[in-house]
Amino acid sequence: MLTVDFDRLGVTSGTTAIDIGAGQGRHSYEMFRRGADVIAFDQSESDMGEVSEMFDAMIAEKQVPASAKARTEVGDALHLPYADNSFDVVLMSEILEHVPADTEAVAEMVRILKPGGRAAVTVPRYWPEKICWAFSDAYHEVEGGHVRIYRASELADKLSAAGLQVTGTDHRHALHAPYWWLKCAVGVENNDNPLVKGYHRMLVWDMMSAPALTRVAERALNPLVGKSVVLYLTKPA
Repeated sequence: MLTVDFDRLGVTSGTTAIDIGAGQGRHSYEMFRRGADVIAFDQSESDMGEVSEMFDAMIAEKQVPASAKARTEVGDALHLPYADNSFDVVLMSEILEHVPADTEAVAEMVRILKPGGRAAVTVPRYWPEKICWAFSDAYHEVEGGHVRIYRASELADKLSAAGLQVTGTDHRHALHAPYWWLKCAVGVENNDNPLVKGYHRMLVWDMMSAPALTRVAERALNPLVGKSVVLYLTKPA
């Protein structure tokens, strides 16, 4: 399930890219498939171990161009171990809402992006996220949980102040917003609830089968109830 449109980021063979807060690697895998020289970067050593294994499996199964490169690194997004102007593309997806020092994290992202490079930042959309917080404290009051809710305009201003130019905005994952409202309403750990289980089965079916009906429906609903907001950016040359 991709949140970012990599065509808009121009990710192709030879693109140097980093996925900051890569988690389970879904965006890193897509950039690798496109032939990029990609780093999956995260503070979780266990997640990066699993992503590294998947990179190896993708190579073994010939899912990536021979020229593509990928590796994982464990570290702190507030202290990225890379030189200034190192990457053509920088991605931070669903990360900043977890980071208390978000201004510092944004500054590091901008620092390592090359002049003329492109970036994408995604966070939960304001009003769907507000509903989740209203239904459940447990949804966000956990270790490593969400520490803030962004308005898209607030995030755009923060990124602009750091030296990036916003080139586009998008909303994604409309079908997932009601699922999280439902989980928050019945208890975020209550995965045995029949409604939660049924909705989850539908989402898995949708992701695996990508039927035309739900794809069209989600595209129509994304501007209204898309759970994530995506900002596309460039660093002026």
